[in-house]
Amino acid sequence: MPTIVLADDHHVVRQGLRTLLEMEPDFSVVGEAADGLDVVDLVDRLRPDVLVVDLIMPGLNGLDIIQQVTRHCTRTQVVVLSMHANEAYVSEALKNGASGYVLKGSSASNLKQAIRAVMAGRRYLSPPLSEQAIKAYEQKTRDTRLDPYHTLTPREKEVIHLAAEGHTTSEIAGRLSISPRTVESHRRNLMAKLELRTQSDLIRYALRRGILSLEE
Repeated sequence: MPTIVLADDHHVVRQGLRTLLEMEPDFSVVGEAADGLDVVDLVDRLRPDVLVVDLIMPGLNGLDIIQQVTRHCTRTQVVVLSMHANEAYVSEALKNGASGYVLKGSSASNLKQAIRAVMAGRRYLSPPLSEQAIKAYEQKTRDTRLDPYHTLTPREKEVIHLAAEGHTTSEIAGRLSISPRTVESHRRNLMAKLELRTQSDLIRYALRRGILSLEE
């Protein structure tokens, strides 16, 4: 029986997904997370067969969650459930290790098909997404310069997410169980790598990069 963890910051969405998936006799939802920083630890502890994750999460976004989960929990397959249909998001999710990508506007059967497909070792993209469109996008962007975001360490990515959400140095230190001085060091390093100077620069960058969303 495939075990599943749900990661979405909306309780109603998670509740609906749990109800939907547990209608299938061979699916078992074993855990839920509303904060991106909790997802990797939860997956590491529960070792589910499948993680269903949104791209926009507080604390740590879905793309970074996917990268960490697929690196540390290789048996867990990742299915993205997102409102974002453009090729950039889909391509990044697949490059980071996701095996399935389902749009939130899709039918319930699409998500079930995605879970069954990734469990069988196949990749799944819900309509109107297509492998051809993703390959065309990747070909078009193959020669572009390295995204500076990819030079950040995992800890720096956690700090930028929390800082962009408006958390203070002390709050970030508490969330990550590190000292305020260490937080400031990570912040200086990431600001230099991304060529940002102010908190306003950081917020604009976070919105542009998809770390923050205006969808709320």
